[in-house]
Amino acid sequence: MRIVIALGGNALLRRGDRPDAAVQESNIDRVTSAIAALAHDHEIVVTHGNGPQIGLLAAESAADPVLSAPYPLDLLGAQTQGLIGTLLVRSLHDALPGHRTIALVTHTLVRSDDPAFEHPTKFVGQVYPYDIASALARRRGWHIAADTTGWRRVVPSPAPERILETETVHELLAGGALVVCAGGGGVPVTADPDTGALTGVEAVVDKDLTAALLAEELKADFLLILTDVPCVYADFGTPGQRPVLGATPADLRGRSFPEGSMGPKAEAAARFVERTGGLAAIGALDAAYEMVHGTSGTLVRPDLPVM
Repeated sequence: MRIVIALGGNALLRRGDRPDAAVQESNIDRVTSAIAALAHDHEIVVTHGNGPQIGLLAAESAADPVLSAPYPLDLLGAQTQGLIGTLLVRSLHDALPGHRTIALVTHTLVRSDDPAFEHPTKFVGQVYPYDIASALARRRGWHIAADTTGWRRVVPSPAPERILETETVHELLAGGALVVCAGGGGVPVTADPDTGALTGVEAVVDKDLTAALLAEELKADFLLILTDVPCVYADFGTPGQRPVLGATPADLRGRSFPEGSMGPKAEAAARFVERTGGLAAIGALDAAYEMVHGTSGTLVRPDLPVM
């Protein structure tokens, strides 16, 4: 079975962790243990979030007095693909002796007229108290929004149209490699309509929606979305909160989820299942093996045809 695994942005940096390299290195074994348990029997493609990492690099770049202007988000996204990719490849090399593993810098085509450029929604970087976040926003020209425990920077998140390196990933899988790609949703680029020339854009593509598109393009059997909760919850955060253990795309679309967290995950799972007839699951990193075998998480199956 071919499985695309989408790791949440907090897989290497949990909420409250200092964004130190040592912290991410100490968290990586937990991540690769979950992947390795599946890699023995299945073809695996891994994607990952990069919100904490790209936010850190963006803040450092904005504060660097040597630079005449901060580095753009597309180049910072490429840096996070290398950073997180090498951590995953090194750890997977040790967890899966003899198994070929590669991290691939990947580009995602977006539309230059996507309305998301006018309405930033994607959280990046650390959580701040409101007074600090608002001061940074004024000084650095950021947009900010309330997150669960404070305020964070938000950036545009255009819809992924195509992953440019899909054929290369196909070839690597055919050669028996485990592929890490499309990190942070892929480096966002637009293409000139006449020449096809690529231009990086100031955005971060949602990694779950990119994972769904990648899984579709790769003809994957299963999309596994790993996060920091055990499953999807109906009425999350209310006294009536209850787990949703099984769902169809229609079920997920009939519920309301937070736009900055579970919303894209639910939409990604619904899109993949709807377009391919495959299966998707949303749940906790440590239960990845159990999710594929239907004993944990929220399993998303195709809608039954109307008779």
